[in-house]
Amino acid sequence: MFRQPKYIDSALRAIRSFTLCIVTGCLLLTGFSLYRCFHLLSVLKDSVYVLADGQALAARRVDRKDQWMIEARDHIKTFHRLFFSLDPDEAVIDRHLTEALYLADASAKEVYDNLREQGYYARVVAGNISQRVHVDSIRLDLSHTPARFQCYATERIIRTTRTVIRSLVTAGRLRQVSRSDHNPHGLLIERWHVVTNQDRAP
Repeated sequence: MFRQPKYIDSALRAIRSFTLCIVTGCLLLTGFSLYRCFHLLSVLKDSVYVLADGQALAARRVDRKDQWMIEARDHIKTFHRLFFSLDPDEAVIDRHLTEALYLADASAKEVYDNLREQGYYARVVAGNISQRVHVDSIRLDLSHTPARFQCYATERIIRTTRTVIRSLVTAGRLRQVSRSDHNPHGLLIERWHVVTNQDRAP
């Protein structure tokens, strides 16, 4: 007669233990799922997908300081390419120089104004001269703020009769500014000047 309540009591204890195990398992599974979701979100937050030719390419977001040296070198190269690569066409010259002057301060405008006053660009157009610049190396000194640089380049001046090769060395400083359509690197060349620009010995 007293056995039935005993069985009921042990059955209730077994059900309670089973339910506790199920609830604990559900809580652990939920916690693990939440952890994995947040981890996946933090990984995806640093990834951007770019659509190119119908294919999704992964582009990873990185801290700017990790890419600063690469961006600084590319900024300097782009400026020198735009400033010194000329063709005998006033519209092309004006377009290139306008783009270049967005990347530097008034020191570059001063060099540009001096060359224009000396009739340099008019002689390029009148003489059907093409000029190309190739940046050989860039030395960056990050021990100063703003950073200092020296740019070593080769100029090819192509005339109708001959081609002249020149060694070009310039120097200046780099300061961080806001990014824009005209200045995608967010850097500004300051105190820029030509150190030397002379013909190479044949």
